[in-house]
Amino acid sequence: MMIEIERKFLVKSSDFKTGSYQQTRIIQGFLNTDPERTVRVRINGKHAFITIKGISSKNGLSRFEWEKEIPVVEAEVLLDLCEPGKIEKVRYLVKNDNHTFEVDEFFGKNLGLIIAEIELNKEDEIFVKPSWLGEEVTGDVRYYNSQLSKDPYINWKKDLE
Repeated sequence: MMIEIERKFLVKSSDFKTGSYQQTRIIQGFLNTDPERTVRVRINGKHAFITIKGISSKNGLSRFEWEKEIPVVEAEVLLDLCEPGKIEKVRYLVKNDNHTFEVDEFFGKNLGLIIAEIELNKEDEIFVKPSWLGEEVTGDVRYYNSQLSKDPYINWKKDLE
């Protein structure tokens, strides 16, 4: 059992790419998108995982997460069972001071959306914000991958302008 503490931000420029030390293509789907227990299947490069996430805390910073690596061939079969709306993205790992940001550049119906996440050891942990980091969207359910699979960015991005 693990409690995940993370903060999410929009990304305002592609400058993060110059600091990236790893890029991985990710395809994921959801067997269950109930906010109290999402069940995700993900192929992350040459690895695959099944992940269960619990409901977020009131401030959106933390929630239960359980993950297990599974064979890619099994993940491919499970992806066919997933709810409609698979997520396609490239994840960039960007070291910044003492932390690593995971920056997801989305494709398909979420094209144009770039989100950076940082995992923390405690909710009030201090970290250095790089210049390309934009508005914080921690706790905004529109930016949860499970929600983006059902209501993709293309449907509501014009409302933000």
